[in-house]
Amino acid sequence: YHIKVPKPIANHFTEMGDKRVVCRLNDTLEFQCAIMPAGDGVFFININKKIRDQLKLKEGSKVIAHLEKDNSEYGLPFPEELKELLEQDSEGNKLFHALTPGKQRNLIYAVGQVKNTDLRIHRAMVILDHLKKNAGKINFRQLNQELRPPS
Repeated sequence: YHIKVPKPIANHFTEMGDKRVVCRLNDTLEFQCAIMPAGDGVFFININKKIRDQLKLKEGSKVIAHLEKDNSEYGLPFPEELKELLEQDSEGNKLFHALTPGKQRNLIYAVGQVKNTDLRIHRAMVILDHLKKNAGKINFRQLNQELRPPS
């Protein structure tokens, strides 16, 4: 599910060199996202199930979207648990910050998407261990297996 972004608005942001924006839907819910190209000059923003459920959106629903440039460092809320571990682990910090911004966001999302603090700590530790044992590379299939909560 997505909403289309008119070309002049999309161009306004992409010409500034950044497609990361903060989107506010129906003056209710604000989230960080990216303006994505669909091809042929069409642009869109993905709307995930959590957002659709919160706003009770269905296919074809009318929404009012307000976009502004995302000035945050990472483009997502940064989990405190990951921040703390990066401060304590200089090697993990170096490997994390050597990743592309998109891969950093993937890892930030993996930690931040869970509500349980202990599980966020577990995920952050697993991610840093994964980066260290793979010389700063991410094997997403392997990482997803490693991220499963301990039994």
